[in-house]
Amino acid sequence: MLEEIPRTRPQTPLLDSIDDPAQLRALDERQLPELASQLREYLLYCVGQSGGHFGAGLGVVELTIALHYIFNTPEDRLVWDVGHQTYPHKILTGRREQMLSMRQQGGLSGFPKRSESPYDTFGVGHSSTSISAALGMALGSPDERKVVAVIGDGAMTAGMAFEALNHASHTGRDMLVVLNDNSMSISKNVGGLATYFAKILASKTYLNMREGSRKILSAIPKAWQLARRTEEHVKGMITPGTLFEELGFNYVGPLDGHNMHDLVHTLRNLRSQPGPQLLHIATTKGKGFGPAEKDPVGYHALNKLEPEAKVQVAVPGKKKLPKYQDIFGQWLCDTAEQDQRLIGITPAMCEGSGMVEFSKRFPDRFHDVAIAEQHAVTLAAGLACEKQKPVVAIYSTFLQRGYDQMVHDVAIQNLDVTFAIDRAGLVGEDGPTHAGSFDLTFMRCLPYLAIAAPSDENECRQLLYTAYQHKGPAAVRYPRGTGMGTPISDEMNELPIGKGRLLRQGSGVAILSFGTLLTQAMAAAERLGASVADMRWVKPLDEALIDELAESHQLIVTIEENTIAGGAGSAVLEYLNRSARSMPVLQLGLPDQIIEHGKHKDLLAAIGLNATGIEEQVRERLQLVNHQSFDSRTAATN
Repeated sequence: MLEEIPRTRPQTPLLDSIDDPAQLRALDERQLPELASQLREYLLYCVGQSGGHFGAGLGVVELTIALHYIFNTPEDRLVWDVGHQTYPHKILTGRREQMLSMRQQGGLSGFPKRSESPYDTFGVGHSSTSISAALGMALGSPDERKVVAVIGDGAMTAGMAFEALNHASHTGRDMLVVLNDNSMSISKNVGGLATYFAKILASKTYLNMREGSRKILSAIPKAWQLARRTEEHVKGMITPGTLFEELGFNYVGPLDGHNMHDLVHTLRNLRSQPGPQLLHIATTKGKGFGPAEKDPVGYHALNKLEPEAKVQVAVPGKKKLPKYQDIFGQWLCDTAEQDQRLIGITPAMCEGSGMVEFSKRFPDRFHDVAIAEQHAVTLAAGLACEKQKPVVAIYSTFLQRGYDQMVHDVAIQNLDVTFAIDRAGLVGEDGPTHAGSFDLTFMRCLPYLAIAAPSDENECRQLLYTAYQHKGPAAVRYPRGTGMGTPISDEMNELPIGKGRLLRQGSGVAILSFGTLLTQAMAAAERLGASVADMRWVKPLDEALIDELAESHQLIVTIEENTIAGGAGSAVLEYLNRSARSMPVLQLGLPDQIIEHGKHKDLLAAIGLNATGIEEQVRERLQLVNHQSFDSRTAATN
């Protein structure tokens, strides 16, 4: 077992001989364990060089090899859920030498991506989509094509997964679902007896006997139903698969997911079986790397290792900047101490949303609902009906799944729910599936909902407090990572809703900044001589401040880290239109395209949302405005 991330490329001669799964399938089965060992070591080396997810990938090394060994990929379809665990898959499917570019701008994506490889059959980033996508592929494919979905026990907590299981059994289409259980939440009875029964239940002899019995007993009224019930009860005594049997799947497992021989043997048998099949395997997240096995949460992902010569020694007394998620977590604890009605809710994002301390200090008021965003929102609505004060901590990209509930269950009923929306805007290396590009647009149209976009760390704390005190639905959106080091007040003050602040008085150009791009706006304004307003609120807008700036400036510029279409800039345009005020407005934000992965600052520069880009776009628009003004004056004098 490895205890350190390799800093130099390991020797992996067997792995280096495989450039596609066809070469893998040419190996002798006895070579596969050695291949797994080399793949695991190479994976650790690559993530150490580039950073990224690796705990989940280490856990599915044997499964990945076995699936590509037994199934004729890419002709047979292999669909991965979420995608954190697909680094071994990428290494085995022709991308071994590109792995060092993982998550870098122009490099490999950290998730499956259809445009990247024919072996990536479905693009993912959100969980629990694999079974639905795989069933669609099965229904749209010729009968001889095999389709496999790999889903984790965490992803299986989402309602979408069970909707797909239910429909799959209804169609009766041939497909295999591999349930990768790496948290022991289901399969605590993996061992010799369970493995033995898994082999029996997947054997051709047993399956042929089962099918033959069905044909014979189907002719006798109620005999087959009785036999099937008896079989299910016997299975339920030794396996946890009764639920899946009730949903219409032939359940096999649990099986040791690190036993290559058993995996290959079982998958070979299941490949030829008709109808929906479910193979339940148990794996260890971080398998083969000691620190990750001991702390699978902490080693879910890894930052790039710096060269030993460049390792920086911490400077005594230098304060580490807090992340926005930690600012939220501290605010949540502070507010919970003051108000017994506060209830914290998260859809499986306790650590990522900064709620660990809250969950320990207030366990009776903390609800992690698993990967169930829709339920999280409606649960909050129900709590609000009983005069409680729910706070839903959720990533912007995941709130998209709870949008119907946000509309139907919260906004229409004008319920007092606070949404703390993390990872708003671009998220860097995780790419478009995790970016919070659209929340201002899809929230702004909801009646009664107040929407705040803080510009720094202290404003985030104060606006969270303000949103919580608001009697009705309110949302505060804030980005991933740290701020600029703005001092955070221990006090919590309720700021006036719908009121911004003028930070810089200039002339000619007025920049209305929504959110944490304020620092870029201020830097550009220094060179432009422009005025800058920190708007704070997207809804309601500070209309008086907009009137003041529109009256005294030649050009209004709106800046937001949200798609331009329908965002904060659109709100400003709508207000100016309602006011019958005609003046030029330049909207800056995310363009109408998918922004790929890369470092956050590089992505901002590429789309013109850094200080230089803002300045250039403003000067270009000013030239156009001045030219049109000149043309208008000339036309008036002729």
